[in-house]
Amino acid sequence: MPFILRLRDYQQASVDAVLTHFRGSDDAAVLVLPTGAGKSIVIAELARLARYPILVLAHVKELVEQNHQKFKDYGFSAGIYAAGLGKKQTEHAVTFASVQSLSRNLEQFNGYYSLLVIDECHRVADDSDSQYQRIIQHLKTHNPQLKVLGLTATPYRLDKGWIYQQHYHGYVRGQADAFFKKCIYELPLRYLISKGYLTQPLLVDAPAARYQFDELPASYSEAQLDQFLARCPRVTQAICQQLLQLAEQRRGVMIFAASVKHAQEIASYLPAQQTALLTGDTANKLRDQWVEQFKRQQLKFLVNVSVLTTGFDAPHVDLIAILRRTASVSLYQQIAGRGLRLYEGKSDCLIIDYAGNNYDLYQPEIGEVKPNPNSALVQVSCPKCGFANMFWGVCDKDGELIEHYGRRCQGLVPIDDNPGQLQQCDYRYQYKQCPQCNGENDIAARQCQSCGCQLSDPDKLLKEALQLKDRMVLRCSGMSFSAQEQQLSVIYHDEDGAELKEQFNFAYAKARQAFNQHFTRRISGPANLPNTAEQALQQLNNMVHPDFVIAKKNKHYWKIEHRIFDYQGPYRKAHQQY
Repeated sequence: MPFILRLRDYQQASVDAVLTHFRGSDDAAVLVLPTGAGKSIVIAELARLARYPILVLAHVKELVEQNHQKFKDYGFSAGIYAAGLGKKQTEHAVTFASVQSLSRNLEQFNGYYSLLVIDECHRVADDSDSQYQRIIQHLKTHNPQLKVLGLTATPYRLDKGWIYQQHYHGYVRGQADAFFKKCIYELPLRYLISKGYLTQPLLVDAPAARYQFDELPASYSEAQLDQFLARCPRVTQAICQQLLQLAEQRRGVMIFAASVKHAQEIASYLPAQQTALLTGDTANKLRDQWVEQFKRQQLKFLVNVSVLTTGFDAPHVDLIAILRRTASVSLYQQIAGRGLRLYEGKSDCLIIDYAGNNYDLYQPEIGEVKPNPNSALVQVSCPKCGFANMFWGVCDKDGELIEHYGRRCQGLVPIDDNPGQLQQCDYRYQYKQCPQCNGENDIAARQCQSCGCQLSDPDKLLKEALQLKDRMVLRCSGMSFSAQEQQLSVIYHDEDGAELKEQFNFAYAKARQAFNQHFTRRISGPANLPNTAEQALQQLNNMVHPDFVIAKKNKHYWKIEHRIFDYQGPYRKAHQQY
């Protein structure tokens, strides 16, 4: 008789969420479960409940084998299709496969599959020619209603942000064209730690030494990285000396290096008989041997370069050393997660960041790259639907919000003619206004979503204005206001002292509307639209100035033609270096 494992509360809730979602929808969905939450057990329970054949995909053989083993622990049989494991079985109702092996042999999977589960689904690209998408499209030719479920601990990608569009709590995160339409269940890392399901992390920001990676350009080559690290031998040696001291009270140490040369240097400072070095070039057989020795605690130090961030399970690890910079929060989470699994006698895991990544393990990001190093998560209420948005923003020393970088409200609201369906709130904090229909569009849009009109390209506007004698381009460094009765004057200042001025008469509704369209949606405080010039003055400090102002000579004065906000092109903005 099969052994039925009792699921934890959140694991059962995950399974229930999947069943509920797919009973009413064919949209691809995501479960977000932190590393160590037991995704393999959730997959196994879904496979057990399935009425028709299913496939479970993973991108590395370790995950294929791990997920398969959990299913076998139930007492059920399943197949493995992974060249790296030496098995290509297709006759079972449940098949655990590597994406690489399956994508090369699609003709062997021409049957009817009801469910496709993708582990580490943040790796799924939108490109129709990607391995994942080719598999999905092939399976859908045999079952157009194929259910696709993704599981991940990190539901965002560095190149595109959130991998899904809607969250089950009622807000929008990703783009409308995201392959995964909805996150149907999410479990916070803090919950698992507080309940004792994961080991307590002790986060330390490099007390002894740290690499000053900020000396490198934002985009650097491996050669530049190696050249930089070659200048830091004393830093590396000091770090390794400290790790040796800390390791005396630890069972297993994983070290994440920045490059192959860097990893080799690190390994040279550690005891040879207790250390293994793994890179992408390490032969599979040798890699498997060293990993097994490390898991048996025959080796104490495992130095690696981007090869042990997912699918690696060594619960005794209790010291993680990060000696590499990463712009990817998901990678940082995966690295830290290697040390959070429970192990007998293990009370905590020491995680030391020698690269100054400065990520919050519990609340790492909002799915978008930080606009600047001083950015922090801020809450901004939508004046239209009231949703409490989380955006990147900048606060002053007293914690008061100065500016936020949100573009559009993330709240979900009912559709007027179909109350049972939800859509994203259309309130935009930043936008391009169509000159033809006045429609509001994303600041990156090149065509109006309402009428199809071509929208102004800020680079083209600046280039043309700089070539014309009757145009003035002001690189705006700030604004000042003054008011006389209902007449509000706005003065734009550039870094060299030049000024441009325009006026809004708040006695007229059209002028009030124009002012609010230009400025108040970028307001950093409560978005209470001013109805008088005096109210506008009171909100001056909360308003964000444009990056450029373009004016045309009109006899004896300059008339403002364009205000360019949120500029991201090649022209220098105020306060930036030449």
